[in-house]
Amino acid sequence: MQEHNPPSLHGKFNPLIRPYLVLYGAFFFAITIVLIPLAIIWLCGLGQWWARHYFDKLECELSSNSLRFRKGILFQVEKTIPLENIQDVTFTEGPLLRMFNLSILKFETAGQSAGQAHDMRLIGLIDAHEFRNKILSNREALKRHTQHTETASAPMTNANQDEQTQLLKAILERLDTLCELQKNQNTIK
Repeated sequence: MQEHNPPSLHGKFNPLIRPYLVLYGAFFFAITIVLIPLAIIWLCGLGQWWARHYFDKLECELSSNSLRFRKGILFQVEKTIPLENIQDVTFTEGPLLRMFNLSILKFETAGQSAGQAHDMRLIGLIDAHEFRNKILSNREALKRHTQHTETASAPMTNANQDEQTQLLKAILERLDTLCELQKNQNTIK
């Protein structure tokens, strides 16, 4: 039986993530007061350059058994998360995100440490609700397939154990016969 793997789904990102990232960065520079001059430089060009290149590097691909995404400029992060490790996908929208028609998908995985949490987020996926639902449905399909495979292989394992038991019994009977023959030969001598 040939297994049918659905084609990969490539996530697309909303271009409005660029002005959002520029404003977000400027806000954090400005709240420190000391870095207000850097916020001005950020708004006048550096932030726009950074946001454009960040947007160009964003990638997200969902396959039947994993989620792979890449982001970053200087420090690129590429992660491949097996779907069976994904515990939950959280959908977040705040007032600023809604203003730009953006949302955040946060992935919680089995064995995730607190330090990794910020890398497990994607901002600006188009149709993020639909993408989240597709991730969760692929995860459930993978679980069902795994359970079906384990169930189908269990009787074969039991059959193999029965076969091995019968073979061991036959070997034991032959050994008993050989021992009896050996005793008979010793008695005759």
